[in-house]
Amino acid sequence: MTQRINYAQLSPELFKGLMGFSTEVKNGSIEQSIIDLVDIRASQINGCAFCLDMHSKEAKIHGERELRLYHLAAWRESTLFSPRERAALAWTEAVTKLPEGGIPDELYERVRGQLSEKEISDLTFQIMVINSWNRASVAFRAVPGSADKAFGLDKAGLA
Repeated sequence: MTQRINYAQLSPELFKGLMGFSTEVKNGSIEQSIIDLVDIRASQINGCAFCLDMHSKEAKIHGERELRLYHLAAWRESTLFSPRERAALAWTEAVTKLPEGGIPDELYERVRGQLSEKEISDLTFQIMVINSWNRASVAFRAVPGSADKAFGLDKAGLA
């Protein structure tokens, strides 16, 4: 499969804006390990091979254990995730899929038991960012691994 268009070149101002938004969100209150899990899980849900490839490599570089990456698609059944991580993953799935009728109060209260209101807000922006990247990468068929050198992802040792 080949990339359809290079949206970064065709819409440089918009691309730069999304990159800036992404960078700013990563400076929020959510720890990098959860950001990595959220980015991977949303990318799995959205079927974004480019982002799944990129964020799996980033997570490995950040020290994430490979077994947890393998378990991420089945996080509910896995014993490898903390209650805080489970709350973030549940929120990620709900915000990514946006169920009819909205996100249930029960889920919000469960998440609120693990994250502060500021953290929920920052997490929601992180989910918005990864969903934006997923949609662009899927729409334009971004090629997995094609940006490895540019982003230093070749250091992950996952070829």
